[in-house]
Amino acid sequence: MIVLLVLCAAIGFLTGARTFAPIAMVAWASAFGWLDIAGTGLGWLGAAAPAAILTLLAMGELYGDKLPQAGNRTVWFALLGRIVVGALAAAALALGASAPTSAVSGGIAGAVGAAIGTFVTFRARQGLIERQGRIAGALIEDAFVLLGTAAIILAVA
Repeated sequence: MIVLLVLCAAIGFLTGARTFAPIAMVAWASAFGWLDIAGTGLGWLGAAAPAAILTLLAMGELYGDKLPQAGNRTVWFALLGRIVVGALAAAALALGASAPTSAVSGGIAGAVGAAIGTFVTFRARQGLIERQGRIAGALIEDAFVLLGTAAIILAVA
């Protein structure tokens, strides 16, 4: 159970970097049956329509993040959105794991992870931009989020 809660916090952490990519990947993992959330309060997340909508949002975010006018992820409304989405993704992960745990505990771990991840990845992104440039820094961060989320899903499925 402790390992699963750490992984829930980790998916929240990744949500701090990209709001929609982790939850979209969790939704698709649920739709494909890798995470079994059918019959739970979050079972709707595993349907094709929510997964597709979240994927479109994630693609828009991945594109928009590269633009010079991209918003600051640490402003209160962006931070709040990341915390809520991180909690949702982590709750689904907690329910859908091969050895599931409480959605509430998973959601809390995800919310805390998202709050921490928002600020840590913001600082890391600034460092990447200084060393690699704006676009390369963003692409490195994208790869970190996508590969990290895939690894977490594979670890709990």
